[in-house]
Amino acid sequence: MTRSVRLNRRMLHVTGATVAALLSLSACSSSSDSGSDSTKKSDSSGSSASSSTKLSGTVTVFAAASLKESFTTLGKQFEKEHPGTHVTFNFGGSDTLAASITGGAPADVFAAASPRTMAVVTDKKYAAGTPVTFVRNQLEIATLPGNPDKVASLKDLTKSGLKAVLCDKTVPCGAAAQKALDASKLKLTPVSYEQDVKSALTKVELKEADAAVVYKTDVKAAGDKVEGVEFPESAKAVNDYPIALLKNAPNAEAAKAFIALVQSAEGRNVLTEAGFLQP
Repeated sequence: MTRSVRLNRRMLHVTGATVAALLSLSACSSSSDSGSDSTKKSDSSGSSASSSTKLSGTVTVFAAASLKESFTTLGKQFEKEHPGTHVTFNFGGSDTLAASITGGAPADVFAAASPRTMAVVTDKKYAAGTPVTFVRNQLEIATLPGNPDKVASLKDLTKSGLKAVLCDKTVPCGAAAQKALDASKLKLTPVSYEQDVKSALTKVELKEADAAVVYKTDVKAAGDKVEGVEFPESAKAVNDYPIALLKNAPNAEAAKAFIALVQSAEGRNVLTEAGFLQP
């Protein structure tokens, strides 16, 4: 074999190896690109899944009247955090709200001012899961600005000629007031029994009554329209406030998120600032 033939064969061998190497690199590159595309597809799919669970629609919350100011604030915050959602509230006496829910009124969340009124809903299997106590509330006497009648105790509400207002005994604020009166062995005949705490407070704000037994949170929310008087017996009648997702909630996912906000640190701050006690 001549030298030139051997040389040509060697060159062919080297060229073949080079081609093989290039093909191998090309395959790796193709595999890498394919993996990248797969990752992109996966990311796109993940993003799509995330957007598919985006909260939207209306959340209907039935809540005790005493929660009006703080829940309204939290509702606006919820809408801000979840564009496309809207929170509507039905505030009132807890017993009335419970009756509406068990009567078939559509709602997503129920926040009551006492475990007893929540039990009306849970006993009839209208709640999804176990209600959770998220705050507590204590009674206070609301008097006219400046406290012209010099009310300094629960006993002072029994003075002749003084017009006092209580919540109806069937609603949490009325039941708590009666518990405090019983603990003090006092009998009080009010000029009226109101169906919720805001109605009782309004009687004083409009000067239709001299005083009312309401919650501390309501006195605080009223600002300078009334003056608050604390009384020791109120410590024996503190109300726990439970909240629950309702079984047939039209917008369950958004409802769960609203309840989570109420129980969050942010929610606790709003409620504490309103005068509620932590559970």
